[in-house]
Amino acid sequence: MDKLDLVGIGIGPFNLSLAAQLDDVRDVKYAFLEQKAEFAWHPDMMLPGVELQTSFLKDLVTLTNPTSKWSFLSYMVSQKRMLDFMNADFAAVPRREFAAYLKWVADHLGGLLFNNAVREVEFDGNDFQVRSDNGTYVARNLAIGIGKPAFVPGWARHLPVEKCFHTSQAKSRLPDLHGKRVAVIGGGQSGAELVEYLLGGNDGNVEEVLWLSRRDNFEPLDDTPFVNEYFTPGYADIFARLHDSRKQELMSRQKLASDGASLSTLKSIYQLIYRQRYLDEGNVIARLLPQREVFQVQHDGEDFRIAARNGLNQDVEFFHVDALILATGYETALPEFMAPLRPRLEEGVSGAYRLDADFRACWDGPADRSIFVQNAGRIDLGIFEPQLSLMAWRSAKIVNALMGQNVFDLDQNRPIVDWVADGTHVADGAVVQAWG
Repeated sequence: MDKLDLVGIGIGPFNLSLAAQLDDVRDVKYAFLEQKAEFAWHPDMMLPGVELQTSFLKDLVTLTNPTSKWSFLSYMVSQKRMLDFMNADFAAVPRREFAAYLKWVADHLGGLLFNNAVREVEFDGNDFQVRSDNGTYVARNLAIGIGKPAFVPGWARHLPVEKCFHTSQAKSRLPDLHGKRVAVIGGGQSGAELVEYLLGGNDGNVEEVLWLSRRDNFEPLDDTPFVNEYFTPGYADIFARLHDSRKQELMSRQKLASDGASLSTLKSIYQLIYRQRYLDEGNVIARLLPQREVFQVQHDGEDFRIAARNGLNQDVEFFHVDALILATGYETALPEFMAPLRPRLEEGVSGAYRLDADFRACWDGPADRSIFVQNAGRIDLGIFEPQLSLMAWRSAKIVNALMGQNVFDLDQNRPIVDWVADGTHVADGAVVQAWG
């Protein structure tokens, strides 16, 4: 088999974006490998009515390559419903629509190899040896984009999986909850969508929904214009140069810029509860429980006994339910196939990898052999990193680094916000004046 310039491992939105960008680049040999039989973007979280939390223009390519045939608008034209889409005037694009767009690209783009799980990656001193179910691929560079495993809190790891499951499994498990008392743990968008779905009486009514969150309240995503400046290349470049301690401090303060619930979802939940309580519409009991930190769950016979600390008065409270849904997010972990390279990788603040500003993992191999990693450097690089917002810019930046030239013009106009004033620079936490 010929040596490749790049092997991509995993075909989710981020590596799909990279493949779409590479489709317009000459003289580069690549293959993207995926263990699944076909492309599927979080199918078990695709509840009716869920919306995208970002603009459809932040698709696989448009931010850096708007003439690409793999844009969302090209997809709409190919489906012959561009005018219908415009006339629908969605406040936010249905997530099912965006998922269909991603699958359309995956179904038509070359270089994507499904049913091809990667088992092990080694480095022979010159190149990467990628061993998969369908053979061994030799590549100068890697692009890892496999997504993250679901985070399961320690108190939930001993519980029966048929009654305690993560949101990533929700859609296929929800029909089993008819007539049950259900606790949703987690105050972000995935938790909010499930609460809205259950209160709406879908798949047969549940009896009761408890929504527990450690957060001070059920808070909306902050997507105001100036907050959205965090999701720009100018801010990303500055953030990447900060000290680790400063990055972590900023990340904790910027949480709601990327991890709040959509305002429309929160309004819908409140209105569903209002209708049930005052207008006799629906019969699902709802209990909203912010500032509750779950620290223990016992499985007593048929139900669960939840122990949670109330953040307001520090009391310990107990709740009884029949099932638990964990809206607890995802964690960064080194995949098993990377085990042979583990000793050679520098561990970062985010977990398995330390990433540079070009999304390359820091390792002790040759400088001209790169391991690009997507969705594994939220603290290293900023809150945009696991989001769709800048995936086209990131994939273009990876292409430029891979090719050693500016295939894509990534120069930007001066930011609207002056994050670092002209004539100053940050050094060891102090602002130093450059007098010239």
